[in-house]
Amino acid sequence: LIPEDYLLTRLAEDVLQPKFKTKSRKARFVAKNGTCNVAHTNIREQGRFLLDVFTTLVDLKWLHTLLIFTMSFLCSWLLFGMIWWLIAFAHGDLDQKGDDFVPCVTEIHSFSSAFLFSIEVQVTIGFGGRMITEECVSAIVILIIQNIVGLVINAIMLGCIFMKTAQANRRAETLIFSKHAVITVRNNKLCFMFRLGDLRKSMIISATVHVQVVRKTVTNEGEIVPLDQIDIQMDNPVGTNSIFLVSPLIISHVIDKNSPMYDLSAAELQHEDIEVIVVL
Repeated sequence: LIPEDYLLTRLAEDVLQPKFKTKSRKARFVAKNGTCNVAHTNIREQGRFLLDVFTTLVDLKWLHTLLIFTMSFLCSWLLFGMIWWLIAFAHGDLDQKGDDFVPCVTEIHSFSSAFLFSIEVQVTIGFGGRMITEECVSAIVILIIQNIVGLVINAIMLGCIFMKTAQANRRAETLIFSKHAVITVRNNKLCFMFRLGDLRKSMIISATVHVQVVRKTVTNEGEIVPLDQIDIQMDNPVGTNSIFLVSPLIISHVIDKNSPMYDLSAAELQHEDIEVIVVL
């Protein structure tokens, strides 16, 4: 006697599973992790990136952002440290004077002490050893300027880091797409289907699925378009492109006469250089 569980297991193992062979192809237009494999080279008007410094800083890698963040503070401290040292040197604070002498900034004897005072002014630490006096108007003006510059640097850098940590690609790490897409008959129609789901409990409301086919096409004039992006209409479970991703959903595309896949057979699909991009 064979137990029913064992029999069902054997029957499931005997089902012929489709076998996929990996074929060599060119690099993807968009990788499966969502990164676009397009390199921007030979850009002549690179100065346009400096017109929008904030977005340029947000788009940089974390290493470059942290390096710029650190260097901006160090350079500002060194610059104003040099200014404080020049003020002390011009007023004669570096020389040994009597008890009646009033310096511009107390306890500044070298560039190191001026650099430390610059850090204390900009980050508002104030240890109490070095402080500004009423002797020099120029020192008061530099104090105001350094405070304003420090606030601007803090606002830009901290805002940039907040934007990088709050970018949507971090949220996309918990959005799962099916490893393989399939073409099969569904409701008497030939459909291209894939599944997507969300791992988090914080649901995504009114999400939109946009699908494009990227392939090489030839126009009626004989022009070759190597990366022609063709939109395809999706037949979603809710009837529109807007979906409620509370559970994993199967998104399908009906391959009819209006579909860019209509003229491809199963054999041609294995050799055709075609790529389907799904954007959620």
